[in-house]
Amino acid sequence: MRHLLDTQHLSRAEAIEILDVAEDMADTQRREVKKLPTLRGKTVVNLFFEDSTRTRISFEAAAKRLSADVINFSAKGSSVSKGESLQDTAQTLQAMGADAVVIRHGASGAPRTLATSGWITAGVVNAGDGTHEHPTQALLDAFTNRKRLFGDDSRGRGLDGIRVTIVGDVLHSRVARSNVWLLHTLGAHVTLVAPPTLVPQDVSGWPIEVDYDLDHAIAAGPDALMMLRIQLERMSAAYFPTEREYSRRYGLDARRLAALPPDSIVMHPGPMNRGLEISAEAADSPRSTVLEQVTNGVSVRMAVLYLLLAGERPHTEKEDLR
Repeated sequence: MRHLLDTQHLSRAEAIEILDVAEDMADTQRREVKKLPTLRGKTVVNLFFEDSTRTRISFEAAAKRLSADVINFSAKGSSVSKGESLQDTAQTLQAMGADAVVIRHGASGAPRTLATSGWITAGVVNAGDGTHEHPTQALLDAFTNRKRLFGDDSRGRGLDGIRVTIVGDVLHSRVARSNVWLLHTLGAHVTLVAPPTLVPQDVSGWPIEVDYDLDHAIAAGPDALMMLRIQLERMSAAYFPTEREYSRRYGLDARRLAALPPDSIVMHPGPMNRGLEISAEAADSPRSTVLEQVTNGVSVRMAVLYLLLAGERPHTEKEDLR
């Protein structure tokens, strides 16, 4: 793997390989000593032009547990705030000898520009770009689905036949876009539920169904219900009458939680707006995978950095990881 820029162009075999390597990484994280020497001498730069806490910390933890050196670069307070371009920043990182750059940027397509510009030879991982994609979030969501639904029998499998319903602010959500493509590639059936104003204008090319009634979608019996954060900071217009009205029609409350099939799970990429898109009862219920998603995020990002910087594993190393 040279770069990870989106899930739309990941093949099924590539996606399953990442999830299987993440299984190996998760096994190592249950040991007393969690650190592996695999990426010793490599330098990973977290290049964040947007605020983030959990994604940046997750990538930092993943790199450090593989023994890589980590440099955290925040646009605030840096030369970027003085007008430095992405090209100048990239060439500075090249001069520092970066082996991998994890980039979060407010402009859709910025990671691809960085990867294909020739400014840098490092591998590039997209940690979220505008309203385009967030591939490692979709991978950790798929990993969580696979573990919860198939348990120890998940290795080597896709998500064939699984029904996933994604609810909320699809219009502004890069998480939703990445999940749609990855879940389809892995064989899942995807339904989007949102007010008409929060569905992108043209989804005719997306491999999904659209429903505007959450109760109807829950009655269809999804295996996983993924609630999306309402991204108020990206909204410059009134997309719904009031927060109370949105919560009443599209929020996961105790009544809707009880209406879900017994074995279905509740997901949220975080951070959560409790009381808006999800109630405290739903967020803290045994069905919720929110904290598992955070834990699994480290294993998935370890797998991505491993495949990016160390390549395919020889058989003996694969056995050592397990």
